[in-house]
Amino acid sequence: MYFLYSALLALALLLGTPYWIFEMLRHGKYRRGLGERFGFLPPRLRRGSKPSIWVHAVSVGEVLAVSELIRRLRQDYPEHNVVVSTTTDTGQKLAGNRFGPENVFYFPFDFKSSAERYFEALRPELIVVAETEFWPNFLRVAKLHRVRVAVVNARISDRSFPGYRRWRFLLAHVLRNIDLFLTQTAEDARRLTEIGAPAQRIFVGGNLKFDVPATAAAPFVNQLRSALKSSGAGPVLVCGSTVDGEESPLLNTFKAVLDQFPCAVLLLAPRHPERFEQVANLLEEAGVVFTKRSAWKSEPMSGRVLLIDSIGELASLYSLADIAFVGGSLVPRGGHSILEPAQHGVAILVGPHTENFRDIVEMFRRNDAVRIVDCSRFSYAVMSLLSSENDRRALGRRAFDTFQSQRGATELTIAKIRELLPTSVEEAHRM
Repeated sequence: MYFLYSALLALALLLGTPYWIFEMLRHGKYRRGLGERFGFLPPRLRRGSKPSIWVHAVSVGEVLAVSELIRRLRQDYPEHNVVVSTTTDTGQKLAGNRFGPENVFYFPFDFKSSAERYFEALRPELIVVAETEFWPNFLRVAKLHRVRVAVVNARISDRSFPGYRRWRFLLAHVLRNIDLFLTQTAEDARRLTEIGAPAQRIFVGGNLKFDVPATAAAPFVNQLRSALKSSGAGPVLVCGSTVDGEESPLLNTFKAVLDQFPCAVLLLAPRHPERFEQVANLLEEAGVVFTKRSAWKSEPMSGRVLLIDSIGELASLYSLADIAFVGGSLVPRGGHSILEPAQHGVAILVGPHTENFRDIVEMFRRNDAVRIVDCSRFSYAVMSLLSSENDRRALGRRAFDTFQSQRGATELTIAKIRELLPTSVEEAHRM
């Protein structure tokens, strides 16, 4: 099975080479860390004789989710190096900022030889995988090296579940190489069992994202806050993680808002950096006054759009919002996390397509802590909230209270990890 899988992976990589080269030349994607992806260890990771704990977090969302867990691992296991791998460039940048670039690298392609080089150099005693990354060769090498593996914050999305279930007869063999599964919900635990994970290794741990401390405001955010306040600009709409097909209706709504609130401000943050110029062109075509975040020089923002063409600042930008819209949800892309605006007690709007965060959105909906609207009613929902400060503040307060009520997953996760890798203090006590 592993030979056939590796052959198919190599073939897919070969056939995909023209696309990779095109994306490298056009957007610069995949160029960074190419050697690391093929298993060539960067010199910054070749250090000392300490064993390691290897945490894998695919992209920005997963990096944020495990941030508090990594802090606790460093605190509880000082005799280990805690290293972090990511798959995306944006995840790599955020992880480097949070955990130090000397501790961060790109996850290797899932070939046995690539994984082996990392295992031999890092000598991990524990691997922690965030959410759902079931790479067969990687997990097989971990088993061969007798390294314990924990999948934390695990979730099986509506989109991926049918595929996993279809390949259960193969996937079950791969999942037996994992020692511990900590799922976000009971439904995720049920789905893991159905696709072949050993039931006795599955526990409901809650969602680690509820334990992530609010991102400290970047200097730019504080500067923008002061500029908004001093110029009397507002209300402020923050539309975050937007995807293709969403910006146009959002701009139409903002034009309607300006008719009633001429000093309103829209902070627009596209999800993918390669779309920044595309969205800038869309803003020009729409005839709205806008400034790029990269070009902003503290000028007044009343009646303007600020295009956030940067990475890693959206979380703290939500603190400026009177209303936050979380993208990927007006069009069928599955949505993005609403927890960052909830942390700041902001009134939240999402579209109807929130399958990627079904349980979180449903929890907030039950508590009347989020408004779910489609394109046809989006403008009405925004205007209604802007016209009633009491309703808007109450919606934001319920979002904050719902967020606070779900904290505690990190403690449970650490407790279960200790069963796989006791701390040195505990080991000494036993001796």
